[in-house]
Amino acid sequence: MSASPLPSTPTDFSGLWVPLVTPFAPTPDGLAVDHAALAALTQRLCRDGVHGFVVCGTTGEAAALSHDEQLACLRTVAQHASGKPLVMGVGGEQWQATRDWVVRLTGPHSDVAPLLSGLLLTAPHYIRPSQAGLRQWFESLADASTLPVLIYDIPYRTGAVLSRDTLLALAAHPRIQGIKDCGGDLGKTQALIADGRLQVLAGEDLAAFSTVALGGAGAIAASLHLHTPHFVAWYSALRQGQLAQARDAWRRLLPMMEALFSEPNPGPLKAALALQGEGLAHLRPPLAAPSASTVDALRRALAA
Repeated sequence: MSASPLPSTPTDFSGLWVPLVTPFAPTPDGLAVDHAALAALTQRLCRDGVHGFVVCGTTGEAAALSHDEQLACLRTVAQHASGKPLVMGVGGEQWQATRDWVVRLTGPHSDVAPLLSGLLLTAPHYIRPSQAGLRQWFESLADASTLPVLIYDIPYRTGAVLSRDTLLALAAHPRIQGIKDCGGDLGKTQALIADGRLQVLAGEDLAAFSTVALGGAGAIAASLHLHTPHFVAWYSALRQGQLAQARDAWRRLLPMMEALFSEPNPGPLKAALALQGEGLAHLRPPLAAPSASTVDALRRALAA
């Protein structure tokens, strides 16, 4: 299988990226995507200074969205993102269907490819292939894409652990340019940063400080929906070597981040956005609303 033409220059994925929630509104038939709320949220986060957006990732409940709904979300975000770069989440377990979706998003006949800066690809769900199988999965999907690719390493959701050697081998692919790192292995994180071929972005919010301090490119963090200017100030201070200011800013954010991940994401995050008056609490089943104790902890953290 021949690869698609390579982009002329590498894409810079550094900075703070928001993996957007998908707002829903009740209808007689269930919950429909609330595009007005999605537009307003995108505009607010632009004003607050984020660097880019991930559409239809884990936080966006992509697994609960049809492909047509995902495309509609992408178009809404693109219309209101003020030109900031967008990355589309892509996941699945059936190779041909996933490859076809990559081609539909990025191929020569795609009307959304011009809206995108790249794709965020997960390992196949549930199957747990060997390292050779994982390498083939990512390389073949990167070959099918005309856009740069970020690997999404999140074994506690996919069941597939990408080894250090596999990731370093994948870094040789010219279209694989970065990683959203939720692997939970600090040694692997440091090895990828030291290697330098992939831009390493923290995917675990609580690991963002250490990843950026070690030389990582930034973070793709759900917490960025909240107190966004404070996160931007923290990132700027750390990148400029203002360690005391960065530590102080980070410590103020810790209680909120801990509360946000006390139950499955994005339940607490949507509850927190609702507490702020943004009205985004609805979740598609099987996700359920967070407990009253979690909502109380979020209320206290937001107030602090």
